Amino acid sequence: MDQDDYIMLSALEHYSYCPRQCALIHAEQVFADNVHTARGHAVHNLVDLAGYQIRSGVRIERALPLVCDKLGLIGRADIVEFLPGGAPYPVEYKHGAKRRKTHDDIQLAAQAICLEEMIGRPVPLGAIYHASSHRRREVSITPALRQLVADTTLAIREMIQSGRMPTAANDARCGGCSLLELCQPEMLSEGNRATTLRSQLFSVEE
Repeated sequence: MDQDDYIMLSALEHYSYCPRQCALIHAEQVFADNVHTARGHAVHNLVDLAGYQIRSGVRIERALPLVCDKLGLIGRADIVEFLPGGAPYPVEYKHGAKRRKTHDDIQLAAQAICLEEMIGRPVPLGAIYHASSHRRREVSITPALRQLVADTTLAIREMIQSGRMPTAANDARCGGCSLLELCQPEMLSEGNRATTLRSQLFSVEE
């Protein structure tokens, strides 16, 4: 596979949250910050400096580069804890309180799949660290979650190669999205409704 076709690990989270957001960031190369992304940057500043430390027999790697040639994924893990015996345990940092979100879990599962290919050891578990509540939520890397990683990676690759922009969601997700002004979901949705109405009118006249 050509390296240009590799998908960033972060794209899986973006696509799972909103395919249009993913296309704007990873195909159109546009981005904007808001209070939510600023908080996310602040949280990731804690782990973005590559290095390691050993604590209670656990080797803690920060900003560890990851790759999976089988699926064509590339990126890095916030934290990988190598437990006594060498078993890897990825930890993804997120701002906000403890919650369960598929778009968080899919990114963590993709990291686990990368680690398995790179190290040759199973990674059945990982964790999401929620900075606001200072709590971890352990995630089982289940067969269903692994399949979701594979399916989403394929969908993103096809979306980027096709050059097609997904339609705007215009729902509750949009309020917290930093790309709201660039995406203009309300305006686009109104345009789509108008186009549908015109098509229906012409169909009736015929």
